[in-house]
Amino acid sequence: MTNTDSKTAPRRTRQRAAVSTVMATLDEFRTAQEVHAKLRDAGDPIGLATVYRTLAQMAEAGEVDCIRTPDGQSAYRRCSSGHHHHLICRYCGRAVEITPTSFETWANQVAAENGFTQIDHELELYGRCANCALAR
Repeated sequence: MTNTDSKTAPRRTRQRAAVSTVMATLDEFRTAQEVHAKLRDAGDPIGLATVYRTLAQMAEAGEVDCIRTPDGQSAYRRCSSGHHHHLICRYCGRAVEITPTSFETWANQVAAENGFTQIDHELELYGRCANCALAR
């Protein structure tokens, strides 16, 4: 019998293992193209479409976080579990996980004042990290 439930665990493939291994080595958010380049540099013949699909599946499963870069691309990174946001250097890509409690309080208050429930949000802050500020 074939399970058609969309919530089933993704298949463990060589390609998924390769993408997962690369993601475990990255401290910053990287696009699918950048992950693909790392794999190709390591001699892995994985296709770009497979990398895109695998990263999307990993994001849906909560294995990696996905953000939109300022230029509109999706970028991925393995993060800690639990609700958090990111402070990201727009020059080198360094990312810091942040949990701004006052923002969470404000967001919930605004939602309640306007009769909204079950709110969800994304908050990514972009700037220049200390290392890049010194270099420029």
